[in-house]
Amino acid sequence: MARKGDVVINIEKCKGCEVCLSACPEQVLALSNEVNAKGYHYAVKVNSNCIGCANCAVVCPDAVITVYREKPARKK
Repeated sequence: MARKGDVVINIEKCKGCEVCLSACPEQVLALSNEVNAKGYHYAVKVNSNCIGCANCAVVCPDAVITVYREKPARKK
């Protein structure tokens, strides 16, 4: 069973450095066409392939990414 995760990005604090894009093994992130209040193209989730590895959050220099992992079902 593959792990599932979800990525949440604080788009107002993201500076669009693209480090998270390179770190993601599933190509879940991309830069938006829009800019935030500071004038940066920010990272956004573009698909639901996240496996919850949190590589993006670990490498983010501004700590604006949070990764949530789906809890595995308990075996009975």
